[in-house]
Amino acid sequence: MSLNEAVRVAVIYYSSTGTVFELAKAAATSAEKAGAEVRLRKVRELAPAEAIATNQGWSDHAAATQHIVEASLDDLVWADAIMFGTPTRYGLPASQLKQFIDTAGSLWAQGKLINKIGSSFTASGTRHGGQETTIVALNNTFYHWGSIIVPPGYADPIQFQMGNPYGTSHTSSNAEVPPGEIELAAMEFQTRRVVEITATFKRGREAQFA
Repeated sequence: MSLNEAVRVAVIYYSSTGTVFELAKAAATSAEKAGAEVRLRKVRELAPAEAIATNQGWSDHAAATQHIVEASLDDLVWADAIMFGTPTRYGLPASQLKQFIDTAGSLWAQGKLINKIGSSFTASGTRHGGQETTIVALNNTFYHWGSIIVPPGYADPIQFQMGNPYGTSHTSSNAEVPPGEIELAAMEFQTRRVVEITATFKRGREAQFA
């Protein structure tokens, strides 16, 4: 690889009514501003159409994001850094994202996910609705892959306002409240940190093996 090669970031998410999508878009925009190549990808919807039709917000969001490309295993191989986003489901990642992750077993077996940089973000309908446990559960994937987890920590003043060192999180009040200025700024910082650390790691490895 060239030392001038841009960091490649895959932002892979699931969102039912659009809250996590807004965070994912902020991550993608921030990564591009930091000079990275970006793939913004949604995972495949597993819920039946009749279930989606019972929730207007869910239906509207599905229609509005038809243009977003679905994630593939190639996106994981391509990326230097992988950012996963999901709503909380009983304090765990949504099954749609988990199903996609479960398809990556062949890549794991071949060691193709080792030394990827990983970071996670989430949203819940209620305050303290499993945000931290969801991020920790997502990060378990990175442990098994041999990836390098980059959390935001309290490495920027915005984190003391947003308050979650594990990853950006938002309380949507059941999709009534979109991510605000603080959450979007925290998402921007988390992504910028991911890009910067990934670039440093790549330069170090390239210099080592040059």
